[in-house]
Amino acid sequence: MAKSRNDKIRVNRKKGGRSLRPILIFIVLATLAVASVFLIDGLIKDKRPATKPDLPKVMERHKLPPRDYKEKAPVIHEDYTATVVPPPSERHARPRPAASGSLAIIIDDMGKGTQEARSLIDIGVPVTFSIIPGLPKARQVAQEAQRRGIEVMIHLPMEPKGYPERRLEENGLLLSQGNEEISARMNGYFREVPQAVGANNHMGSAFTENREKMAVVLGILKEKGLFFVDSKTSAISAGESMARELGVRTASRAVFLDNIQDVGYISKQLRQAAAIARKRGSAIAICHPHPATIQALSLGLPKLRDEGITFVLASSLVH
Repeated sequence: MAKSRNDKIRVNRKKGGRSLRPILIFIVLATLAVASVFLIDGLIKDKRPATKPDLPKVMERHKLPPRDYKEKAPVIHEDYTATVVPPPSERHARPRPAASGSLAIIIDDMGKGTQEARSLIDIGVPVTFSIIPGLPKARQVAQEAQRRGIEVMIHLPMEPKGYPERRLEENGLLLSQGNEEISARMNGYFREVPQAVGANNHMGSAFTENREKMAVVLGILKEKGLFFVDSKTSAISAGESMARELGVRTASRAVFLDNIQDVGYISKQLRQAAAIARKRGSAIAICHPHPATIQALSLGLPKLRDEGITFVLASSLVH
C-alpha cells in the first residue's frame, strides 16, 4: 500500500512539473523580447545624427547672412538724419544762371504817399515810378524820385470795361470825351508831373481797344517826345501796335507781379519775369506799392541782381 501511495505522489509531481513548464517558457520568452526591444532602440539612437535637421526652406528666406567676425574694429553709432543741411556759413553760393537779361520794374499807382516811395528807392535797384496825376502826393513823389535818380512816368487813367460801375479817377480819359477834352486832360497831367519821360495806361481795358482815341493820346506823347508802355490790361489792346505805326517809342508789359498780394506769389512772379528777360534778352514787369510787394522786391531784387539780372529803367527797353 505504501508503495502504491509513493508511486501516486511521484506521478502527481511529474504532472505538476509538466504543467509549470509552459509558464516558465513564456516568462523567459517575454523577458527576452523586452530586452531585445530596449537593445534595438539603443542601437538606433546611437546611429542618429548629432546635428539638428535644417529649417524649412520658407524660413531660410528670412535668415540673415552670416556675420564676418574677422574684423574687430569698434562699431561707431551715428545719429540718423534724412538730409544733411550745412550751417549757413558753410552753404555754397547759388550758381548764377548761364544767361543774363535786362529787367525793368515799373511801379504803378505812385503818388498816394512819400513813405512807400522812399522804401522802394532804398532797395538800391533801378526802378521806374508811374505816377497817377491828381493823387495827394503826386508832385512830392515825382520830385523825390527825380532827386534820387528814379525815372518817372505818367500813369494815364483810362476808361475800363464795366465803367462807371468800376471806379476811375475824376480826371480820367473816357471814350465819351471829345478829342479836345482828351488833349486838355493830357496837358494837365504833364503840368502836374513835368519830370515824366513816358507814360503807360492805368486800367483802360476799354479805352486802349479804341484806335481813334488812342491815336489822340499817342499823338500828344509823340509831340512831347515821350514813350508809351502798353500795360496790356486788354488782350486786344491797340496801344503798342498804334504807337509803332505813329513812330512812338513803345514796349509792352510781360508780367504783372502782384495780382495776388502775397509775398510768396510775388516772389514767384518776379522770378518768372527774370526768366523771360533771360530768354528774350529783356522784359518789363509791372507792380504796385503794396506792403507785400515792397517786401518781396526788397528780398528779390538784390538776389536777382547777384544772379546776373541787369535792372534797367523802362526808357531803355522801348524802341
